[in-house]
Amino acid sequence: MFYRILSKLLDYPHEGLLDALWEIRHRAALGPEFETHERSVVAAFADYLESRGLTEIQGDYVQTFDLTPEHALHLTHHLFGDDKNRGPALIDLSEFFKEYGLEMSFTPGETEEQREQSNELPDYLPLMLEFAAHLEPHEARVFLSQWSKVLGQLATNLEEAGSPHAPLIRLVEQRSQLVKAAA
Repeated sequence: MFYRILSKLLDYPHEGLLDALWEIRHRAALGPEFETHERSVVAAFADYLESRGLTEIQGDYVQTFDLTPEHALHLTHHLFGDDKNRGPALIDLSEFFKEYGLEMSFTPGETEEQREQSNELPDYLPLMLEFAAHLEPHEARVFLSQWSKVLGQLATNLEEAGSPHAPLIRLVEQRSQLVKAAA
């Protein structure tokens, strides 16, 4: 549930997300896979969403992620930019998803939200988190570990910009670490 909730919170905000905030709060507060500090981050981000109107949240999202390349949620962009080498990386990631049965195309019966995600490039972080939600916890950590440095830089960029999304990215980065730091 951890990855699915972060996927929803990091995706483009829509009315359905705002309608689901109570359930998101509830699942994060009671979910055994959430650590105490992770619960606090989710609750703070839900507070942020509830304190603004949908149009304002959407405008902030576009400004943050779509208009600022250093904040892109397409992770290979941070490695390759628009370089031609990005294509093979996207193909490899798409093939990896297919090995697990995730097809990157429209499927009858999908919800609008699922359809929107399926039209995203495979390196779109909310889509990657949705994929990780279907893996065993250790598998998800190993999958995300290859993106750990990118996630760390993305979190730093967002922190420097004062983005309320930064703590969410930091949570994903922490979950991508193969070895947890001693407290």
